[in-house]
Amino acid sequence: MANKLLNALNISQRTTDLVFGNFTYVMFLGFLGIVYIANAHYAEKGVRRIQRLQKEIKELKWEYTSIKSETMYKSMQSQIDESLSPVGLDLENKGPKIIADK
Repeated sequence: MANKLLNALNISQRTTDLVFGNFTYVMFLGFLGIVYIANAHYAEKGVRRIQRLQKEIKELKWEYTSIKSETMYKSMQSQIDESLSPVGLDLENKGPKIIADK
């Protein structure tokens, strides 16, 4: 009975002819599918890398700003005076010294 149904619809012969007749086209579509998936993975990898680098740049900018503000604070005259007072140097209320050539 199954044989009669297959012969009546001729499914097996049609399917076989269809698959083997378009085998190169099916293989091409499979190849395109693989390329499409690989491209999507590559793009996602690139996006993740860009986000990681942007985060790193942001952290480095914060570090730069912090170091810059600390350096500017420590280079103020009052801070230099404070850091030199334990050594015994006092620069307050003294003008520049003039070196005279004799």
